[in-house]
Amino acid sequence: METTSMIALSRQSGLRRQMEVIANNIANVNTTGFKGEKMMFVDHVIRSKSGERTLPEKFHFTRDVATVRDITDGEIQSTGNALDVAINGAGYFVVQTPEGERYTRNGRFQLDQSGRLVTQQGHAVLSDGGAITFGQRDQTIDIAADGTISAESGRLGKLRVVTFDNEMRLRQSGDTLLRTDDAPRNAEKPRVVQGAIEGSNIKPVIEITHMIEVQRSYESLARFIDREDERVKSMMRAFADIAA
Repeated sequence: METTSMIALSRQSGLRRQMEVIANNIANVNTTGFKGEKMMFVDHVIRSKSGERTLPEKFHFTRDVATVRDITDGEIQSTGNALDVAINGAGYFVVQTPEGERYTRNGRFQLDQSGRLVTQQGHAVLSDGGAITFGQRDQTIDIAADGTISAESGRLGKLRVVTFDNEMRLRQSGDTLLRTDDAPRNAEKPRVVQGAIEGSNIKPVIEITHMIEVQRSYESLARFIDREDERVKSMMRAFADIAA
């Protein structure tokens, strides 16, 4: 395969993966605490000694090296549910899963049959003292701005909110859970809001615009590859005619 076609295919392959990332962002536009992702590309430009080129300058050899999470906050939405909690600013809730501790911005919590505070998937939400369990007479639940949880039976614990030196090292671990090998640090002054959740930080109009741009670029490259294929075939037929 000629270099020009390889360059075009490298870009087309990157665009396909970029479309998958955009599609996943759009699918999670209503997912509580979801953070969108973007593709990170590296372009390799090689010029001939004569300085001439057969491809437009935008057609570089492209390599997608990683996906980057957009860690900007989503909009805080009031729900009135006492067990819904949003983090205003930096930080992540800590939950216990069979695979170990995981981190999330999704504060749509609930109580299981034993009275434990859990996520929608049933993972225990952790406080500074472990799992949080409510008694049968605990009807009025109060969660202070610093995460302290109180009810009729008194203080039940303080929601554990942690931060990281490098949030970009966090990786998806199913649903809205995140994992990392880096050690978390307890947030010094966490700010939580009871009766609210953090919405996704995805802006649908922007993502759909990106999807259209990627689709058009992909189709343009497909047409270019078809033209290059026809050009090579024409050259081969011409050489065959000369040889005959």
